[in-house]
Parts: sequence; structure tokens; C-alpha cells
Amino acid sequence: MNKRWTMTLLLMLGLLVLTACGSTKYAALPINEDVDICAICKMQVKDDAYATQLTTKDGKNYKFDDIGCMNQWKEENGTENIGMDFVRDYNDKEWIEYSKATYVYDASLRTPMAYGILNFKDKASAEAFVAEQGVGTIMTAEDLASHDWKQSTEMMDMGDHGHDHGHGEEGMSEEGMHEEGEKKEESGH
Repeated sequence: MNKRWTMTLLLMLGLLVLTACGSTKYAALPINEDVDICAICKMQVKDDAYATQLTTKDGKNYKFDDIGCMNQWKEENGTENIGMDFVRDYNDKEWIEYSKATYVYDASLRTPMAYGILNFKDKASAEAFVAEQGVGTIMTAEDLASHDWKQSTEMMDMGDHGHDHGHGEEGMSEEGMHEEGEKKEESGH
């Protein structure tokens, strides 16, 4: 009986070691505003809630200033070689796996490249944002797969593509939103 338990234990230990060696851990890299540029639009990647990134299975890291740019990279390069992709929580900038995040979309939401998608670490945070702002459709990563990735031409016409406009302590600033059907004038930003 002891021999059988010893063999079983050794076999399980061997499988555990093989499994641990075979799995690759991917981690989001910090944003360095001095050198990081978006792999698609070539704009500076700010260390803000809009930054996204992916790491390929061969270890190459690509950073993006907007989730829409990351989506464009995926459309151009495919997803088979992606080891992991990350987005940042809108509220605290924590890195989250793309597949685990909850998203809010509305064309009036200001993002760097005017795709209007914000990322949240959980559904409750996304729901709270929508309730507070009065706009937005809650989406999952699966929903984004069939999303119509159009840039808001109205938001693109606002000048700096939203790079310097975030949200206040309680949510999106007045600059970040505008009333439906009302064109908001930009004042020197």
C-alpha cells in the first residue's frame, strides 16, 4: 500500500511540475509617457485610464492610447498569437485582463481616439457609472467582438482627442460629456 501511495504522489507531483512549467504568466507593463507610443495611431500613450496593452505569446508588448486602437491592431494582426491583453479600470487605473473587464459604450464619452468605450473592473462599477452619468450601454468582452468600432467624428473634431480630459473625483467631468443633440464648444483645450 505504501508503494502505491508513493507512486501516486510522485506521479501527481510530476504532473504538477509539468503543468507549472507549461503555463506562461503575462503581466501588464507600466506605462512610460516619455517613450510609449500607440502601436496604431503613433500618439503618446498616457498613463491614464484609457491606456491598453497586449503581450504576444513570444513576449512582444504593444501599447495603445485607446481600446479602439487595440481592437484595430487585433483586426490587422489576428488574435491567435496574443498571450494576454489588458485594459485599465476607469476609476483607479488598475490593469485588468480584457476578457474579465466590463465596458461602457456611448458615442458621447470622450476617449483619446473617440471610440467612446470605458473599461471597468466589475459590472457594479460600470452600472454605477451609467447611473451617475445617465448614458452608456454596458458590454462584455464578448459583446465587443461584434461591436461596430466607429470613431465619433464629433469627438474627433474637439481638438486634442481627449488626451488631457479625464473625470473628476465622482466621475466624468463636464468636459467629458455633452448633452444629446447639443454641440459643445471647446474652449482652448
